[in-house]
Amino acid sequence: MPRSIVKLLILVFFAISTTGFAQADPPAYHPVKAKLVKPRQGLGNTLKKLKQNEEVRVAYLGGSITAAPGWRVKTTKWLQKAFPQAKIHEIHAAIGGTGSNLGAFRLDHDVLQHHPDLVFIEFAVNDGGRQPESIWESMDGIVRQIWKSNPEADICFVYTFRVNYEKDLRKGECPRAASAMELLADHYGIPSINVALKIAELEQQGKLKFTSDKPLAAEIVLFSKDGVHPLDQGHEIYTEVIADAIQQMQPTSKPVNHASKLKQPFVTGHWSDAKMVPLNQTMLSGNWQELPADNTLQKRFGGRMGQIWEADKPGSRITFRFRGTQAALYDLLGPDGGQVEITVDGKPHSKLTPRFDSYCTYHRIATLNLAQDLDPNKVHSVTVEIHPEQPDRSPVAFRLKNPEEELKSPKYQGTKIRVGKIMLRGELVP
Repeated sequence: MPRSIVKLLILVFFAISTTGFAQADPPAYHPVKAKLVKPRQGLGNTLKKLKQNEEVRVAYLGGSITAAPGWRVKTTKWLQKAFPQAKIHEIHAAIGGTGSNLGAFRLDHDVLQHHPDLVFIEFAVNDGGRQPESIWESMDGIVRQIWKSNPEADICFVYTFRVNYEKDLRKGECPRAASAMELLADHYGIPSINVALKIAELEQQGKLKFTSDKPLAAEIVLFSKDGVHPLDQGHEIYTEVIADAIQQMQPTSKPVNHASKLKQPFVTGHWSDAKMVPLNQTMLSGNWQELPADNTLQKRFGGRMGQIWEADKPGSRITFRFRGTQAALYDLLGPDGGQVEITVDGKPHSKLTPRFDSYCTYHRIATLNLAQDLDPNKVHSVTVEIHPEQPDRSPVAFRLKNPEEELKSPKYQGTKIRVGKIMLRGELVP
């Protein structure tokens, strides 16, 4: 046998013996043909339970399009009508303005602890600005966490619409984020439903307008006011496509134990180790206080973030050490938000990081990235310190009627930082 072949066999044997399987080549991105429904391995476990009139828990993980009382609520109602003897429970796990990069970290708290039988995942709009390789890391992490928790849970990707996606859809292709997700779905046999394609088709047929400042004829659907968030008729279209897709999957879907799929990840850098770690007093110095249960922000966001800690004294710090690759804070942005100096392994970031942006006429959940791509075998130290100067408030001025006066009001004053948890890929070290 030629020596070159012997060497190749040795390398293959080594890969299999050390990993349990031969490592596949890293995936390469390419646009994927758009289809309304790709059943793949279907929803066999869920459909079996529905047909047997059992209890079924359906989770909806996504952004603001899913958070709205639209296709999520309507799909749950359709399932209840289609399977009237089954007991269907909806798990609302959507947060506006967030993508799968936060979804991978919050999955356990928002979804898995409720033991879902089916998880709809909708991030094709909010992941639209990310690179495919980055999308794969977080989406692969979500898929693997779900099946590690319950290998008989079903997953379904849902691709929603925003203006400009029609450019790719008219060419018969999925937009970049959906194409990236389709390649991952092919790898794992996950069904997908492309509701965005239906919206683009109806617009081309003259039956729908993405947006309009003028009244439309009765037979024409106004999809949205902003080109992203559907009005009720838009959500109805989404629901009809999803309902048709589930009915289409029924004849071919068979129950599947997905555990064997975990042997071969789609990407090696998947975020299956993403987790949330609560803050505690030992990490804090300065005037940090737990928001009381009756505090407006605690009541509004505590269900997602757990206990929220607040500080505004310059020099107040969060300090922790961890062994791993990535760290961030699960925090709030708001009109009175301050800015922080971040130091990782003794090296300060080059710029201050504001907890305020052009949307901050209100408070909302956000993430504060601290460190990434670190050596996973080393212990890393992180410090986040409140800066004495409040950030520039001018980015929000265009949203105000009288910015010169409104930005002087107490609402827009302060250096407050509010944090719920640490987001880690790794383990805390004392």
